[in-house]
Amino acid sequence: MSPSSDHPSRLSPSRTQATGTRATATPELDWASLVKRCMDGDSHAWTELVRGQHRRIYGLCYRFTGSAHDAEDLTQDVFLKVYGNLKQFDAAKGGFPTWITTLTRNLLVDHFRKNRLERASDSMDEGWDQSPGDQEGLRMSDRMASKEMSPHDNAAKKELGRMVQAALTKVSPELREAVILRDLQDMDYKEIAAVLRIPEGTVKSRISRGRAELARLLERSKGQVM
Repeated sequence: MSPSSDHPSRLSPSRTQATGTRATATPELDWASLVKRCMDGDSHAWTELVRGQHRRIYGLCYRFTGSAHDAEDLTQDVFLKVYGNLKQFDAAKGGFPTWITTLTRNLLVDHFRKNRLERASDSMDEGWDQSPGDQEGLRMSDRMASKEMSPHDNAAKKELGRMVQAALTKVSPELREAVILRDLQDMDYKEIAAVLRIPEGTVKSRISRGRAELARLLERSKGQVM
């Protein structure tokens, strides 16, 4: 049985709801129970499931594509795919967040392959203030934040965020996804290995190489603006 008898007109919350505050983990949710309720036709359970994962999935899509518009579309695609494939989720094989991250990763790979020649760096700043931006930045930019920041510090942090995002989209895709899953999504090596279907040792290697590549790109960008 599908999550509800009628196909929902909108499968995910608005972008305002998705990006208003920093995403937080929701370990208190019993995902297996929530999925079962969805399968039993509980529309409220479906809304709860989407709200529990939407911000994280949007952040993942945004960081991979660098485009707020593409991230919004891809997020919708992810939840459409989830809606149609909930019966395939097996809690015995892993947690729901890992399962939905795998679906997201597969869609992102397909998107990259279809749009390989159309990726452009000028999309980096599009909708930045409406994107995860400062709220869901990589740790290196988050470390610069303090509870009370001066306008100058705020501007510097935002500029660093832009530099990180621009550099991140230039990192090779296989390394980029590993860095995003570890440093943005805070997934552990075992979870990342399950999503990417590679050994944990390969995960660690890709993360290390990805971080090194990102650092080189950031250093190059720093040199160009000085």
